[in-house]
Amino acid sequence: MCAAIIRIGIDPVLVHLGPLAVHWYGLMYVVGILAGLWVALPYAEKLGIGRETAYAIFWPVLVASLVGGRLYYVVQSDLGWYLRHPLNILATWEGGMAFYGAVFLGGAALLIMCVRLGVSPGQALDVAAVFIPLAQAFGRVGNIINGDIIGYRSTLPWATAYTNPANTFVPQLGVPYQPAAAYELLFSLVLFGLIWRLRGRFRIAGTLFAIWLVLYSVGQFVLFYWRDNVIVLFDLKQAQITALVVIALAVPAYQLWRRYCLSRSGTRGDPDGTAAEPSQTPVG
Repeated sequence: MCAAIIRIGIDPVLVHLGPLAVHWYGLMYVVGILAGLWVALPYAEKLGIGRETAYAIFWPVLVASLVGGRLYYVVQSDLGWYLRHPLNILATWEGGMAFYGAVFLGGAALLIMCVRLGVSPGQALDVAAVFIPLAQAFGRVGNIINGDIIGYRSTLPWATAYTNPANTFVPQLGVPYQPAAAYELLFSLVLFGLIWRLRGRFRIAGTLFAIWLVLYSVGQFVLFYWRDNVIVLFDLKQAQITALVVIALAVPAYQLWRRYCLSRSGTRGDPDGTAAEPSQTPVG
């Protein structure tokens, strides 16, 4: 039996404002974004990316990330059901965001905006690496309240049990489950602490993002063993397969990028691969 069951009876809806319902899930997304900006904007300025430029990149990337995260969740969950209920595709407040979709579409938007604004993609990605894990940590608080990240039934000395009937994502109320969302929260905080300490220590712009992406993917591969998600192939879940693919592509892609930057640095003195932009110098 579980010695320490944390019972969560919080209504996922924080407050009703007439026909409008303010969900904890959405609120924590907003708080996470603000917290991420609070640490990322000063770092961007130290890299030579002004606030106006940073915001010009941020808003399209945010929209693309939200769209990508939701669509990837819809595609990899029950696409047929969503096609029969198309309005639910937009119901992000109910939970259901696949973060790799946010990375894919948000990353594409970031690269497009960097080209348009003449900003080093590597530096912008490094700023994103600082922003993402802290913002995600706050988002996990919303997941905990929402009950949309559930582990397997737990016989460990710790567990969470949901008691509010409004927690419709929970398979069975009152049953102890492994606190998978809390594991994700702790991992995000540890990853943010590591990225924060490493910021500005690399000559090649984009290195910080590459480290974040690989470590995040390793974390997802491990953490999903405790999440009660559908197994799709070789005893692995969809996110684990995606994580392996991302690692397999990210490592050689970074090596190619590093060689490119070093070759340009040797001939033009610009370590991030763009002669007109500032190099990645140590900060803080």
